[in-house]
Amino acid sequence: MPGRPGPADRESPRLPHLTSTDIAGRIEDLYGAPLADLEAYAQDQPPGMLSALLGMHDDLALAERSIAFHRDHLARLIHPGRQIGPHEVSHLLDATRRLAEAVAVREAQAKSVAAVLQSLARVPAPTSTPPAPSPPAAAPPLVAPSPAHSR
Repeated sequence: MPGRPGPADRESPRLPHLTSTDIAGRIEDLYGAPLADLEAYAQDQPPGMLSALLGMHDDLALAERSIAFHRDHLARLIHPGRQIGPHEVSHLLDATRRLAEAVAVREAQAKSVAAVLQSLARVPAPTSTPPAPSPPAAAPPLVAPSPAHSR
């Protein structure tokens, strides 16, 4: 209904639509190294946040390639010079379904990796001079033991 908030209006703040190229750039910014170097480094490390982000990036890139493939296939099927008969209709429906699935996967992957990246921040490099240590906190006063009651 117009004027009434729908489910999309109640979502958390909307994340921008990011492509695999955008995600790669954000990962590079976060870790301060090119993606190829990060991929080589992650292969020698135990699983962690970097390998998870790289895997999510790969999944997003795969979904984008799948969208391009199915979009092109669908465009060939509906080419203006091509006749569409009963046999072609099933191919059209299948190509359309596959394209929709690829778009859904891409949207889910993009939303997930964007949310993870949004929650992370690059830690600034340590300065050459360490900050001056703060003076030690004063020790709390000792409580004098109370004399024991005698009988």
